[in-house]
Amino acid sequence: MKQEKNRILLSPPHMGGNEQKYIAEAFVNNWIAPFGPNIKKFEKDLEYYLKENSNVVGLNSGTAAIHLGLILLGVKSGDEVLCQSLTFSASANPIVYLGAKPIFIDSEKETWNMCPITLENAILDRIEKGNKPKVIIAVHLYGMPFKVQEIKKISEKYNIPILEDSAEALGSTYNNQKCGTFGDISVLSFNGNKIITTSGGGALIAKSKEIKDRAVFLATQAKDNAPHYQHSEIGYNYRMSNICAGIGIGQMEVLDSHILARREINAFYKTFFENNKNICLLKESNDNFYSNHWLSIILLESYEKREILRNAFEEANIETRPVWKPMHLQPIFKEYPYYGSKNSENLFERGLCLPSGSNLTDNDKTRISKVISSFIN
Repeated sequence: MKQEKNRILLSPPHMGGNEQKYIAEAFVNNWIAPFGPNIKKFEKDLEYYLKENSNVVGLNSGTAAIHLGLILLGVKSGDEVLCQSLTFSASANPIVYLGAKPIFIDSEKETWNMCPITLENAILDRIEKGNKPKVIIAVHLYGMPFKVQEIKKISEKYNIPILEDSAEALGSTYNNQKCGTFGDISVLSFNGNKIITTSGGGALIAKSKEIKDRAVFLATQAKDNAPHYQHSEIGYNYRMSNICAGIGIGQMEVLDSHILARREINAFYKTFFENNKNICLLKESNDNFYSNHWLSIILLESYEKREILRNAFEEANIETRPVWKPMHLQPIFKEYPYYGSKNSENLFERGLCLPSGSNLTDNDKTRISKVISSFIN
């Protein structure tokens, strides 16, 4: 039967209105390049928002930011990098770009992020095998901060730097400090489905201007200081365009309202599930954690129940999606070491991401409510 209703998407872009103004200014002034005033302003806006003496580099994707971050942290071919298994593949792919070896770590059950106990066990085992890992990639999954204090303590104990993947966590905080400021290097994503977008795009966050300048150098083809084009190192074409940065400036003006809207949507789902013993909504475990709730996710009692609900949403023309399939289960990564039990596998089999866009309408919520109520009843 033909579906007549518009499709409700999981996390669509949500423009604030002023983005077009900044794009138009770039066209008028002919700043149609990976350079220009919009990039500088967007970076400054992010630095002001994040605080903590952040030094931001606008790039063309979050994946590029992870790649450059690994390079800046000294990862080379043959090195080992510890990576959260329950994440999107962009967290792990750049490890392989460099010829390094990903070592996947299971999740804990409170935040669904990297398990500190498993992380330390993995470090000890890799050291015993003669391969001390070079970097820890920890992810704030779906906007939920990882256990920052515990992970940082392990990082400092073994002198292994953290690459903080905050692609989904702009606006989230841990102990009132913004996610994106905890890592030795941190990254953001502004993909079309993120809490704010630049169409495509990302950012690298450095602890010093020297590291920022180094990142810009590598991101702009590593051109030496010479009157001709001279290259002493391999560089990359990773800089954000001035047009995309214009979108980002406009999006920063509505970031706080987008976060509030996502949290309100999470509260909307809470009314259905807070007293349900068979369905668990991912939530902050204590007041140290503040999630932007980029996506609201539920954990059902079984894979079969998850699929019944997912298919019910699909029949109503509403997009949902299973939780990320862990990296150690992915065909491309199946030969790499994995440490932990089956927490991340269990979350994948039973977890479902619900529509969480900051532009969900009351009518959208009514349609979603009908599906959930029918399923529960």
